[in-house]
Amino acid sequence: MHIFPQLRKLEQKYANELAVVGIHSAKFPNEKGAQNLLNAVQRYELKHPVANDVDFQVWQEYACRAWPTLIFVDPQGKVIGKHEGEIDYETFDNLLGRMVAEFDAGGLLDHTAVHFLPEQEPESILAFPGKVLADGPGDRLFISDSNHNRILVTTLDGELKQVIGSGEAGMEDGPFASASLDHPQGMALAGDALYVADTENHAIRKVDLTEQMVWTVAGTGGQGQPQTGRGPGRSTGLNSPWDLVVHQGSLYIAMAGCHQLWSMNLSDGTVGPHAGSGQESLTDGPLSTATLAQPSGITTDGDRLFFADSETSSVRSADLAPSGRVSTIVGLDLFVFGDVDGSDQQVRLQHPLGIAWFDGVLYLADTYNHKIKRVFPATRSVLTLLGIGEPGHQDGPGASSMFSEPSGLSIANGKLYIADTNNHAIRVADLAANQVSTLELDGL
Repeated sequence: MHIFPQLRKLEQKYANELAVVGIHSAKFPNEKGAQNLLNAVQRYELKHPVANDVDFQVWQEYACRAWPTLIFVDPQGKVIGKHEGEIDYETFDNLLGRMVAEFDAGGLLDHTAVHFLPEQEPESILAFPGKVLADGPGDRLFISDSNHNRILVTTLDGELKQVIGSGEAGMEDGPFASASLDHPQGMALAGDALYVADTENHAIRKVDLTEQMVWTVAGTGGQGQPQTGRGPGRSTGLNSPWDLVVHQGSLYIAMAGCHQLWSMNLSDGTVGPHAGSGQESLTDGPLSTATLAQPSGITTDGDRLFFADSETSSVRSADLAPSGRVSTIVGLDLFVFGDVDGSDQQVRLQHPLGIAWFDGVLYLADTYNHKIKRVFPATRSVLTLLGIGEPGHQDGPGASSMFSEPSGLSIANGKLYIADTNNHAIRVADLAANQVSTLELDGL
């Protein structure tokens, strides 16, 4: 998914020369279902056809070994190249440009555009909301309306107060109405400043809630690479920042695209890695040498950072002190996943994306299991709180409630707010009564 923004630009630039076909060879069981795949195609706004390679037949025929793998096919149907892993836009663009020139010179290239009509998704107030942030004292709820490229600010009861962003994908700073974001995800609140992980802009945006202005404070707009040193926020490349948490003057960033946790000093604006070498795997150890895999949710209890390490289907912790370590609470490896409650090595999760700390317990959006779970760090144990394990939309008692790939969590005033991504909804769980409802949004 981290390559989609670059691919989207190239599809537009080479609309008359390039035809893209996506082959979906799913790692996780949840990703194999046709409806879940359609949701993903719509969530990532893909404009090319995608085939569901359920049995890995195409994967094997093209000798694939990694996600993603790019196979280049010439106008005569011959495979002429293969690239494993992500690729930056400039390299990709240069490669395609040379291919177009070569085949044009030989008179082989057909410049007729390929038209594909994807299934249309129904209109809804929210579009694949990724994260949510509840502010109890301020009676505010911040919603990342990700596919509408905006942040909604409502009361905790759903009454609209502000809209941040024009709704057009872009990276313009300025007043709320004209500023633009690109598929925002996680948020963190520090006084009157709301920090936003502007994921597809590879940037951190600062929202002045009093002056109603948006500023870019980190990121260049291009995709950065894993690194070890720190640098000025505005000139340092980030890579798919997915979630944020503030603690004692620092903004901690779940940098999903480069498999690291980063930090930003809010006083001097410098950014850099806090944990993770940049290698994608699960290895505990000192902050700088530990390995992570697409961290996508982050929270803190004030002593440690806790994060949802999505590709390893695990919950892990990172010490705040630079001399600290990364430790795994539950989860085992990149290819060990499932849906099993229990403790220690018995536990199985499936691609969790959201996490929140409250009163000694971690609340986890076990995204591909369509559940909300409680994680107890002291005993390394996990219990299902909400959801039956199948996608759907059903309110009522927690044990019979249904969600569809919930991705973000936040707690305020005894209620758990849930970004129920594929249901295009915000759900509210009363923790004392163990009842789930759907938040009605007024004013939109």
